[in-house]
Amino acid sequence: MTLDLTPLRTERLVLPLWTAADVAAIRLGRRTPDDGALGEWHPEFPRRDDQDASTLWHDGDPYGPRSIVRGVTVLGSIGFFGPPDEAGELEVGYGLVRDAWGWGFATESLRAMLDAIGPEVTVRASIEPENKASLRVAAKCGFTQLRGATPDGELVMVRAGA
Repeated sequence: MTLDLTPLRTERLVLPLWTAADVAAIRLGRRTPDDGALGEWHPEFPRRDDQDASTLWHDGDPYGPRSIVRGVTVLGSIGFFGPPDEAGELEVGYGLVRDAWGWGFATESLRAMLDAIGPEVTVRASIEPENKASLRVAAKCGFTQLRGATPDGELVMVRAGA
């Protein structure tokens, strides 16, 4: 399993890795990157979760944060929390601006990430129990095991590797 540095593509979306310019703008809470290479950011992007994800960014890391782009608008982010751990597992996180909820973009993005790493890799996601929409996204993408909860009370959902 090796992820590519090129953007992942789905029927409606492009998932490019963040650049140094993207991360700098996100960390500062700007509403658009300086270079505008990805197009325009939605007015609600970056969200607090996107700023948190920027702390996981390392230049050239194919597992790092990616934008979720529809057309020319960045609607959110998705990415793994680094390369596989000592058990060979990955953790994934994703989120969208409120205007993008309910359109299937999170499911489409998560499926693209899972397809890119292949079915043999175990992937986990920590989801707040009251976030029913995110729980449905995970279930649609094959996260069928519950592995307990994090210290913050998030449910740890797992898509077991083949």
